[in-house]
This record gives sequence, structure tokens and C-alpha cells, in this order.
Amino acid sequence: MRFLTLRSAAAQAAAALCLLATAAAPAFSAPVKNIVVVHGAFADAAGWRPVYNILTKDGYHVTLVQQPLTSFNDDVTATKRVLDSLDGPCVLVGHSYAGAIISEAGNDDHVTSLVYIAAHALDAGETIGDNGKKYPVGPLSIVATPDHFVYLKPTDYPSQFAPDLPRAQADFEAHAQIPLAVSEFSAQVSDPAWKTKPSWYMVAKADKIISPDLERMYAERAHANTVEINGASHAVFESHPREVAALIEQAAQRSGQ
Repeated sequence: MRFLTLRSAAAQAAAALCLLATAAAPAFSAPVKNIVVVHGAFADAAGWRPVYNILTKDGYHVTLVQQPLTSFNDDVTATKRVLDSLDGPCVLVGHSYAGAIISEAGNDDHVTSLVYIAAHALDAGETIGDNGKKYPVGPLSIVATPDHFVYLKPTDYPSQFAPDLPRAQADFEAHAQIPLAVSEFSAQVSDPAWKTKPSWYMVAKADKIISPDLERMYAERAHANTVEINGASHAVFESHPREVAALIEQAAQRSGQ
């Protein structure tokens, strides 16, 4: 009987050690299910419908920010308003100019990771205008309004912004674009979120709006998980929605670990 008692005590001790080990082991949470997308300049959120359809079909809750493009602060505020409405963590996605927005708004506690789609991942003190001069692209048909907004000339929009889209679709996008405040080109990010949060980056190798070399610099500097898409224009989110959705889902799945 004494031998059986000692054996029982040893078994209880072993079980206690197992419980302690389990408690000390890191817990792995479920993949992030909220996706927030911020559109870029010379566009609106409607072009993200193909990516939205893929992500929602795969079970994600997707919210598209329709920021006003009236000032950097207004755009960051519009993004934070959406983030504040979420129940749980999210992946924050930005295209083009919106890379600056998510770099600022991405410090929000809801945000687990950042996804840049041919986007400006600015460092503190940098501006879109200055970086564009360091990595120039061909001349763009930018039209200025008397009240200091700019847009792409609709007749040149298909060849500059979206040469890999069907012409009819590119023409529609040209006439649906939202004018951008000139002040956005000199906006600065105070505390870039990509310095503390994991990021993913998609380089559009045929981009005529942002230099692909500038995109590569951003991605490398942020130590981002990077993919490059051959033949993709600045409208890569429309011309390659499956690849874009796959990159976002990768960020969501890894952010949950």
C-alpha cells in the first residue's frame, strides 16, 4: 500500500509539472479576421471590390475607408474612426499615398500588422514629394485646381495609372478619381508604425506613378515580407486582386500567431 501511495504522489507531481509547462508555453491566437483597407490618391475605394469579394468569401470582415483626401490629418482621422469601430484586431492595408496614412494610423492598438500595396512607407521627416524626386518616374499629367487640389488628366489616366486594366475600366476609374489636396505631398509621419509592427509589401514592377525602386527601398527598410508582381501597374489591386488578397491573408494568418 505504501508503494502505491508513493507512486500516486509521483504521478500527481508529474501532472502538476505538465500544467506548469502548459501555462508557461506561449499561446497562439486565431488568425486576425478584420481587414481595413485605405485607398490611395487619384482613386477611391470602389476599385477594391475584387479584393473585397475574395477576402469576404474567405471569411474576413473587410472595411473600406473612404477618406476625404482634403488633408493628411483628415485622412488619418477618417482611418482611426474606422479602427475605433472594430471589435478585435485588424490588418491595416494601404495603397499608394495611403501608405503614409497607415504608417501613422497603424500605431493604433487594433492594428497587428501593415500591408503596403505599391505604397509610400514614409519615415519620420520624409515626404512623398521629396522621395518622388529622389526616385523619379516619367512625367505625369497632373492637373491643378484653383483651390489647390490635383488630379490626373482623364485622357492620360489609362496609360499612366492603369495600363494593365481594360480600357473601359480605366476610363471609368479616371472619371471616378477623388482630387487630392496638394498639401498631402508634403505631409509627414510622426512615428512610423512599420518600425514596431510587422509589415508586408507588394511591389508593382511596371508602376508609372511610384518608382518600383522606391517601393523596393520602402520594403527593404521596413524588413517587410515582400512580393513583386510582373507587369503590374499602379492599379495592381485591380489588375491582380488574387495576389493582393493572398498577401493580405498571409499577413492576417501570421499576425494571429
